[in-house]
Amino acid sequence: MDSTVLTIGGVDIPLGGTARIKIPMVKLYTDTDMSMPVFVKRGKKAGPTLFISAAIHGDELNGIEIISRIIQSKYLSNLKGTLIAVPIVNGYGVLNQSRYLPDRRDLNRSFPGSKRGSLAGRVADHFLNEIVAKANYGIDLHTGSLHRTNLPQVRANLDDPETLEIAKAFGVPVVMNSNLRDGSLRECANDFGAKVILYEAGEALRFDELSIRAGVKGIVSVMRHLNMLPKSRSKKSLSEPRIARSSSWVRATDSGFTTHIKELGDLVEAGEVLAEIKGPYGDILDTVLCKNGGIIIGKQNIPLAQEGDAMYHIAHFSSPDEVAGHVETMHDELMDSEASLNLVDYG
Repeated sequence: MDSTVLTIGGVDIPLGGTARIKIPMVKLYTDTDMSMPVFVKRGKKAGPTLFISAAIHGDELNGIEIISRIIQSKYLSNLKGTLIAVPIVNGYGVLNQSRYLPDRRDLNRSFPGSKRGSLAGRVADHFLNEIVAKANYGIDLHTGSLHRTNLPQVRANLDDPETLEIAKAFGVPVVMNSNLRDGSLRECANDFGAKVILYEAGEALRFDELSIRAGVKGIVSVMRHLNMLPKSRSKKSLSEPRIARSSSWVRATDSGFTTHIKELGDLVEAGEVLAEIKGPYGDILDTVLCKNGGIIIGKQNIPLAQEGDAMYHIAHFSSPDEVAGHVETMHDELMDSEASLNLVDYG
């Protein structure tokens, strides 16, 4: 798919070329122009085409910073093939600090979209045909929703062997099997023949340094796996990610104020206390217990709980203690005080 000339948004980019493109989108009702920013970097030698995308949900900001660090990094000077980076897919949502578009639709449930459809449908159609249709592979960057944080993790259709290898190459400790959903980017990309994985880490409307560094490292690792970048000079072997085929949510058993006992990345066993729910006078109304052991890969952040609220997302593994060890190692390595905040040389 890496042809001599690549055309995006009416701009031709030859091998060895670099371009910053603004794809026109639907105007705001104030008659203000809107566009989708696209960065394209092509190596002098042909190779795979990879897209990376962020802010499909407009309040998920970590991916914007991850992509900006990739664009500004020294790695791309040795690129083989083509990188298409889209730091802001849903500019409308970013402006409104909202997951959704102004038409109240979720862009990641609006694919393939339509040129004559809703606003979400039109954005989906542009992104699918201008970006996804021209790529062999994709990495879509996400965070947890508002007031919820996700442990760095990759979600993908692991029943596809090539997608599985890409997901493992990303290098985070947790890889979750996630079937393709109707209307999702991953489903439509699959129809175009593009293998796409989803990176989830951090919280909406926040920059989380650990999640950002893990994302940069993961993208570089995938590009090396695809032979788009030279192999690492480091002799250190990568830890094998652990695959979870199932997960479950633990929900609030009462309404009140929450004291969290367990945190993101913790190894928990069935019957352990995850949190306490208290009344306004400090009386303990109930304790939230773990039903099935595993690793906490997502949790609610605010100290408020309504009965039935999803509080903890727990992934289930055959060897959860090994995963917990890998999570701790990842944190220590990525947050080393000697590491650069922007251009970390991951070796």
